[in-house]
Amino acid sequence: MFDPDMFDTTHHHMLEELENMRDDDFDNKSGAEILESACGTDQQQQRSKKKRYNRHTQHQIQEMEAFFKECPHPDDKQRMELSRELGLEPLQVKFWFQNKRTQMKAQHERHENAILKAENEKLRAENIRYREAFAHSTCPNCGSSSTALGEMSFDDQHLRIENSRLRDEIERMSGYGSKCTKPYYQLPTNAPTRSLDLGITNFGPQSSGFVGEMYGAADFFRSISRPSEGEKPVIVELAVSGMEELRRMAQGGEPLWVAGDGKSSGEVVLNEAEYLRSFGGGIVGKPMGFRTEASRVSAVVFMNHMKLVDIFMDATQWSTVFCGIVSRASTVEILSPGLPGNFNGALHVMSAEFQVPSPLVPTRENYFVRYCKQQTDGSWAVADVSLDTLRPSPIPNTRRKPSGCLIQELPNGYSKITWVEHVEVDETGVPTMYRTLVNSGLAFGAKRWVATLDRQSERFATSIATTIPTGDLRVISSIEGRKSMLKLAERMVTSFCAGVGASSVHAWTALPAAAGDEVRVVTRKSTDEPGRPPGVVLSAATSFWIPVSPKVVFDFLRKEKSRSEWDILSNGGLVQEMAHIANGRHSGNCVSLLRVNSANSSQSNMLILQESCTDSTGSYVIYAPVDTVAMNVVLSGCDPDYVALLPSGFAILPDGPGGGGNNGGGILELGSGGSLITVAFQILVDSVPTARLSIGSVATVNSLIKCTVERIRAAVMRENP
Repeated sequence: MFDPDMFDTTHHHMLEELENMRDDDFDNKSGAEILESACGTDQQQQRSKKKRYNRHTQHQIQEMEAFFKECPHPDDKQRMELSRELGLEPLQVKFWFQNKRTQMKAQHERHENAILKAENEKLRAENIRYREAFAHSTCPNCGSSSTALGEMSFDDQHLRIENSRLRDEIERMSGYGSKCTKPYYQLPTNAPTRSLDLGITNFGPQSSGFVGEMYGAADFFRSISRPSEGEKPVIVELAVSGMEELRRMAQGGEPLWVAGDGKSSGEVVLNEAEYLRSFGGGIVGKPMGFRTEASRVSAVVFMNHMKLVDIFMDATQWSTVFCGIVSRASTVEILSPGLPGNFNGALHVMSAEFQVPSPLVPTRENYFVRYCKQQTDGSWAVADVSLDTLRPSPIPNTRRKPSGCLIQELPNGYSKITWVEHVEVDETGVPTMYRTLVNSGLAFGAKRWVATLDRQSERFATSIATTIPTGDLRVISSIEGRKSMLKLAERMVTSFCAGVGASSVHAWTALPAAAGDEVRVVTRKSTDEPGRPPGVVLSAATSFWIPVSPKVVFDFLRKEKSRSEWDILSNGGLVQEMAHIANGRHSGNCVSLLRVNSANSSQSNMLILQESCTDSTGSYVIYAPVDTVAMNVVLSGCDPDYVALLPSGFAILPDGPGGGGNNGGGILELGSGGSLITVAFQILVDSVPTARLSIGSVATVNSLIKCTVERIRAAVMRENP
């Protein structure tokens, strides 16, 4: 192997030869191969002009080692700067980094091989112990070493048949897993979670140190390693058994599931004693202090069953459709792509983080395998099985038991979906204000997933509609314009949801509280991010409770007539709706284009893109200022990806099980039907990305968000005494 420490400048004409070679060739060859190809035609001249080789100095090695830790793949400009600083040729720097990367890869492989060897020895010892135990096993009744089929009970015969079927499925899936070493099935760990604008990528380093920074999601993905070869057979077995448990959980009735007090029609509660009798406690028991949270909900949604399967098996689509619940997600590795043309038998190792739209509620991180399989009756099942036994979290706060959904095809493009959500969770970090909501299952349970999917299916139907309602001048008449505006609104909503929660990619900093409301801020710096203005952006968010039903709060915030009562940036100007797109059966599900008729000439042409959406588990009102010229281009049907957005808005959740269905007003107590509101603003505080954040900018945003909260409280309570 080529040793960079023995490299010297060699001969002048050799450097000219090397520099004339294409850079692509250098990327595909080692340093030794490049030297050999450059010198092969002139070996006699080299032998006649041998030179003494010099090692790199300790200072040069230390500087390159330090740079390697920050950037193992420097570009041409960085290599040139290093060469000037260290007194080396650019090629010397390039070869040193190539060999350093090779050295690090070899060390990683040796370490992984040592771990696999230890695991192999452990499995071999367990296998020997099981064989010995099986060889000496006897029937408890007669002492015989085996039991005749006719002597078995009906349940024993059924279990033996079921075990045989599961073994066959494991063997078949293991055959799929043996193909997982092919590069075609492996995804890069630094791939983005969504094709849409997440609002959390490519942020520069924090220069001021005053507030927290929102880091790139790629840092999270790089921290997750692919499963080892020794882990893959275990993952296959977990997936198969988890699929079987999900199927029985989704189709089972009493006594496994019983009607719960205070639950709406169709909602059931898991009987934990019956669950333990039917399925056992799993590989390990429930940790001390953890609470079981299990729910099942069925609903009919307007979406084709195969479209639903595609959404669940694509991390990008899945996290976009459920952006209010999934703050980030990635496919770590595809162990099996499934049968050609569909996802039957697909096996994906994934990682995801689940959130409530508030910076106060801790997120739930899970590392799991997702298994998709078509059932014998033609329906489809998608099962998630936690892999926490393989990769335990340092500070675990949740364990995901087999969860997922059964999808049944119905006529006319409809599908019936049965969702099972089952976790064991430590909720000590949940603030008191949100505890009733979380404990009820409305925050992370099956009802929230199904309600979100139902609302998104209506939105999807709107986006593909080819007929446009007539009779209303505010309706956009162009199909292309409608699709473009919906796409822009989707990016706005996704960006808002990704930046409002307590995801670990956000280093939120708490500011001094006022009137019991804690404001949290975070900064990011963007330069060439598409769909985002360059400069320093400050995000601020706070959550508060108000003793008024979510429906009243939602209607107050979404209507343009009441906007002047809380929107400080509109300066009291009259807000008029110019265009809208209905997004479902509920009148509040709508994308609107608003104009602010302000006396201030600088704001006379300001437009606001707004999307409001609601379901039985929560509501959103999200908006962003847009340029008039850019919006006209969008309405003409052009691609909206270039339009810069900084979304702000509100997330409105019920404070407990009774909050979603209370349509009236009135003064309430916490947990009896009030609203949990999260307010979040994104403001460009400096158009220069390298600018330092000033304390004055933070104070201004802090004052803005507190004033907005006070205005909302006063106005809503005044109208609902």
